[in-house]
Amino acid sequence: MFWKLYLTALVIFMLIDMFWLGLVAKNFYQQQLGFLMKAKANLLAALIFYFVFMFGLVVFVIVPGVAKESVTDVIMYGALFGLVGYSTYDLSNLATLKNWPVLVTLVDMLWGTMASSLVALLTCLIALKFF
Repeated sequence: MFWKLYLTALVIFMLIDMFWLGLVAKNFYQQQLGFLMKAKANLLAALIFYFVFMFGLVVFVIVPGVAKESVTDVIMYGALFGLVGYSTYDLSNLATLKNWPVLVTLVDMLWGTMASSLVALLTCLIALKFF
């Protein structure tokens, strides 16, 4: 069951995040962080982030939520997990990098919170219906 949950969450998160980064917020990040951005993203590093972050989301949020059949827990703890994860990155950058935009920190933390909660919810609903 773990691997079904993991693969489901991974696919959902990658699709949602690609939509966010590739379409919705592409210009925002370019305008705010263009001075730091590479011409080509490091895809290996991005994949490792997806694999590790989804592992944590599944272990700490989705598996317990599915076991309890609690959509409410999955939504709340998914949001908290996303907030903690994205805050770690964004607040560390704000603390240590010159000219790191506060707006990026706020938008990114909000995105991580919402995306993690949504991925956890969708994965849980799929699991409860099909697994």
